[in-house]
Amino acid sequence: MTRPSRELSRREYLAGSGAAALTGLAGCTGVLGSDGSDTLTVAYMPIYPDMQYFVMDQEGYFDELDASVEGKQFTDGPSIVKAYASGDIDVAMFGIVPAMIVVDRGIAAKVVAANIEEPMGILAHDRFAEMWDPNDPAGSFEQWRSETGERFTFGTFPEGSVPDILLRYWLVDEHDLEPGKHVDIVGAGGANAVFQGLANEEFDGTSIMEPVPTKIAANDLPYQFIDVAADFMPGQPAAVTLMADEVRDSDTAAAFVRQHRRATEFISSNRETAAEHASAVVGEQSLPVDVARQAMESPLSNFITDPREIESGTKIFAEYANRLGKTDSTLSAEQVFDYSVYDGLE
Repeated sequence: MTRPSRELSRREYLAGSGAAALTGLAGCTGVLGSDGSDTLTVAYMPIYPDMQYFVMDQEGYFDELDASVEGKQFTDGPSIVKAYASGDIDVAMFGIVPAMIVVDRGIAAKVVAANIEEPMGILAHDRFAEMWDPNDPAGSFEQWRSETGERFTFGTFPEGSVPDILLRYWLVDEHDLEPGKHVDIVGAGGANAVFQGLANEEFDGTSIMEPVPTKIAANDLPYQFIDVAADFMPGQPAAVTLMADEVRDSDTAAAFVRQHRRATEFISSNRETAAEHASAVVGEQSLPVDVARQAMESPLSNFITDPREIESGTKIFAEYANRLGKTDSTLSAEQVFDYSVYDGLE
């Protein structure tokens, strides 16, 4: 399939896609003009890196926008990419890699805000943690294989996701280890699938964000941190806010990012309440309030809005996304980010 040029707007892209485009446009009520009207459809995931969404929703910040907001929850990034390509999404709060995929496909959208930085941790079974020697990583994994008879297996999000790429970077660039040789990596699915896999001891470790590590601790599962992103990739990106050009070109863009920044400030000074909001939106059965509160105290809970804070890490992720075949080219910061919306806030 021939990809549209990057100059095409999302509307033009969909209009040239035949009958499927009609369905997409029919569902896309959030294509905003300069006056800011209609419905803004916002995609999000039930993960801590989307904390700003939980706060904006529960604190009524969306009510201060000119457009009404319709939130749509997705379990994974690829589903949001598909919805974006169909014209069903105006703003997406999800991983930097699926955001890059949207941009690489020629859909007119850019990242206008970061949600979090350095939110990932590498967890391993307690038994392996006792063997782990960061000065001899290959020896540590070989000892595990010798004692268990099996290669160490990491279970995380699908290949090319933020947790997957962070794990590959940690293995290859930090420790000169080769997936498939020293360790195995399994794409388990979303956060709940990873948690269940660890609970059932289907995996020996993971690369994951909150609230999964806190849920693991709360359930007395035998896993612990052996490294965190802040120690080996400062400015590591994760969830971002991707905005379609029709929205970026309207007054709604600045209004949305202003409320995003307001939510970040709220999280900083009202962490327990923010945790309660997360539990309310995600669902208390999946995320009990006490676990949500504990997760806010995690060293992985670093919420931000300024997109420049993740630029250096994004360059690494862009290289890996291309290497894994998720994008056709290695995207530059200029292709991924639009700093003007954040920079123009009062």
